[in-house]
Amino acid sequence: MGNGNQTVKGLLTAVALFLTCVSFASAACNEAQIELRGDWGQARFTVDVADDAAKRAQGLMHVENMPQSTGMLFVYPQPREVRFWMRNTLIPLDMIFADRKGIVRYVHHEAEPLSEKRIYGGNNIQYVLEVNGGLARQMGIAKGSQMRHPAIAGADVAWPCAATED
Repeated sequence: MGNGNQTVKGLLTAVALFLTCVSFASAACNEAQIELRGDWGQARFTVDVADDAAKRAQGLMHVENMPQSTGMLFVYPQPREVRFWMRNTLIPLDMIFADRKGIVRYVHHEAEPLSEKRIYGGNNIQYVLEVNGGLARQMGIAKGSQMRHPAIAGADVAWPCAATED
């Protein structure tokens, strides 16, 4: 009888582990977080999503401080040429520009607060992540890094949201 109890305990443990993994995989991709990965490692930020013209126009203007692990993700309906500026933006920002596959194509480090100088992010950009200035360099986030977020979707994205981890 003891052997049967061991089998049941083992089965229950395996089921619990499976459910934990499925839960973690699902939690790894949600609207309020973006993940980045590359040769440098991996990072996760809590984000506000700017996915319409009004939210994109407002951006992080008038924000006086921002916690280290947060940012704003700008989502465009289609890839396009993008240019940003820092008008009415009070804190230095790193701008991380990615294509439709979620692959980082350019990082602009430490954009100057209140500047109206246009920051060219590139052509065929669909996603822009803004984080605190200096953070991208400190972490090693660079061209070729990959982003994962529910807004970055499609059959050929570099790092899709899925039920299993890579």
